[in-house]
Amino acid sequence: MQRHAPGTYPPLNTLKPVCDNVWIVDGPIIRFGLPWPKMHFPTRMTVIRVGTELMIHSPTPLVPELKAEIEAIGRPRWIIGPNRIHYWWIPEWRAAFPQASVYLAPRVEEQARSRIDFDHFMLDRDGGYPWDADIATLRVTGSYMTEAEFFHRPSRTLVLTDLVENFEPGKLNSWFMRLLTRLGGVQDPDGQMPKDMRRTFRSRRQQLKEAVQTMLSWNPERVILAHGRWYERDGARELRRAFRWLLD
Repeated sequence: MQRHAPGTYPPLNTLKPVCDNVWIVDGPIIRFGLPWPKMHFPTRMTVIRVGTELMIHSPTPLVPELKAEIEAIGRPRWIIGPNRIHYWWIPEWRAAFPQASVYLAPRVEEQARSRIDFDHFMLDRDGGYPWDADIATLRVTGSYMTEAEFFHRPSRTLVLTDLVENFEPGKLNSWFMRLLTRLGGVQDPDGQMPKDMRRTFRSRRQQLKEAVQTMLSWNPERVILAHGRWYERDGARELRRAFRWLLD
């Protein structure tokens, strides 16, 4: 039996159906943060099919078995780096699918440096993309980073990255990590925007509130997160709960 690192969501590196034309792929743990302590983050990719073409959001590692599964459901057309810290595996996806276009949020190039050394497009507006008919795009801009959010209209699926995190205590490997996630406001069942990220919106609080209200107006049925337990139902209610500190 294959063993997986604590904190992950096995099976890993395989397509998992969410609803019609939407899949997730749960990936490995990454370590991110200050030199100490570093948080252990489970990773998650979202795949959305538009016709026969696929949007690959926040790619996880492209193992051979996953590549075969991807090719069986469609043709990767858009590879998305939704914020400045979600780009690491984009080069291997671009190498495997050179016909796909890469779209990057602002400041990814600054963060990635030489790792992103190929042509790409910018996620620098809220429309005018080839996927507009099926997928809405919304930029949320803070002083540290801009994150692009996506809403698949046919399935009412909202795809976030780090805007909300929701770590399950039972999947954390120490009392210290459980304490950090609780103090940071990112522990299930009350996952929210990380408190350190909130500070980067101090001068943009109204713009953030307007962005959240736009997402609520979409009335999402489900909300997919990159880190932790995602919301399979009652998406709008979970979004309102996660941002009650901003909306109330």
